[in-house]
Amino acid sequence: MKKISLVLAAAVVCLAGCQKNIQTNEAVRDGVIKHLSQNQNLSIGSMDVEVASVTFKDNEAEAAVSFKPKGGDPSAGMTMRYTLERKGNEWVVKKKADSGAGHGAAPASGAPQGTGLPPDHPPMGSAAAPGSGK
Repeated sequence: MKKISLVLAAAVVCLAGCQKNIQTNEAVRDGVIKHLSQNQNLSIGSMDVEVASVTFKDNEAEAAVSFKPKGGDPSAGMTMRYTLERKGNEWVVKKKADSGAGHGAAPASGAPQGTGLPPDHPPMGSAAAPGSGK
């Protein structure tokens, strides 16, 4: 009986040791980059991607990720929020329907919901061109 207990204890220790710690900014960054790499219209190689902040809770991570052009004006960057889920030894960005808040930045306060436009922005597709005074 003592042998069985020792074998089970050793097995538990081995399995615990095999579990990789992925609660790091780098692991979250890798998950976001992998997700964005699926979009062929994005040139991830031309951007500096940095995890500005991340909060881990069980098998989920909430991250704010900043994007800046490489060699360009740093003020031209933006920050996006992501919800990621642990899948094995990596983080995977949850799809919009799964993450609640969805992919991307929240609309500015006062903007009509669903438009993502700032307050006082003319409706998209309006007849008047900006600066035309019409």
